[in-house]
Amino acid sequence: MTEERILAQARQIISQVIPEIFDRKNVVACGLGYKIRGEEHTRELSLIVSVERKEPENHLASRDIIPKTFDGIYTDVIETGHIRALSPALDPRARQRPAKPGISIGHYQITAGTFGLLVQRGEEHFILSNNHVLANCNNAARGDAIWQPGPLDGGSNQDKIATLAKFVPLDFGQATSDCNIASSVAELINALANVAGSSHRLQAIQQTAGQNLMDAALAKPDNPQQVIPDIMELGLPLGVGVPALGQAIQKMGRTSGLTAGTVQQIDVEVSVDYNGRPVRFTDQIFASSMSQPGDSGSAILDMEKRVVGLLFAGSDQVTIFTPIQRVLAHFNVTVVTQ
Repeated sequence: MTEERILAQARQIISQVIPEIFDRKNVVACGLGYKIRGEEHTRELSLIVSVERKEPENHLASRDIIPKTFDGIYTDVIETGHIRALSPALDPRARQRPAKPGISIGHYQITAGTFGLLVQRGEEHFILSNNHVLANCNNAARGDAIWQPGPLDGGSNQDKIATLAKFVPLDFGQATSDCNIASSVAELINALANVAGSSHRLQAIQQTAGQNLMDAALAKPDNPQQVIPDIMELGLPLGVGVPALGQAIQKMGRTSGLTAGTVQQIDVEVSVDYNGRPVRFTDQIFASSMSQPGDSGSAILDMEKRVVGLLFAGSDQVTIFTPIQRVLAHFNVTVVTQ
């Protein structure tokens, strides 16, 4: 069987077993990668189950033990630690004009993240980064101020460089209900509670799909002359590529600077902690550890400087990014390369 057919078969299997796998204790992600036997990195395509911490099988209930195979495909359990959105640690970064990808930026109400790429639609240029960097995890509105550097790095009103233009809302699995009946019932109960002197209030909530394909947002520069496409320490990106298993990659981020790693898993479904709220992402990429808090929004490039992804989360063991072509297609933009 060819590698393409094996990969297609594995993708079909993983799509069927993901709900069952995520029901098990400690599981935070599931994707396709090459199995590791002891110290040996094999070429055996396997279903990689990531857990926050590994526990001996005799400490687990039988329902929480990952089988050795699923429908003939090997499994491999790895410990990735606690996966979180990469909000920054204390590591100030300076104001730069013109501003360029790879440096501190952020919505005026957050801490700081990374300016990922300069992109364009027609003659308009935009700053690309994450929702949680430019749109404050949905708690923002079009036209909000974007500062460079971000607030944690000393940014202020005098450092406003752009305004929020568009973002992909994060789906947390529930939203305020638009059902008139439910809202009316909640209002009635709240009125009665107020009469009774209670401070408790109800809100009508509806369940949503809870599935996310990206954490992404665009900001429109106030002055196009004050932003350039050259990524700090890397220079101009030379186009767009597709992430592949085993691929060598690199990035420039606000906190950890220029780092390199490898693609370890594809087709990953992962639960990411956003300040205590779990958010499920589908069809993501796992790379080796190459980022730290504050690097969110960084562009991931291959070693030929083609952009392959947008970084948005990670742990002490892994870096997580979204394939860049999906992000560009959603916003109908292209990477500025000159």
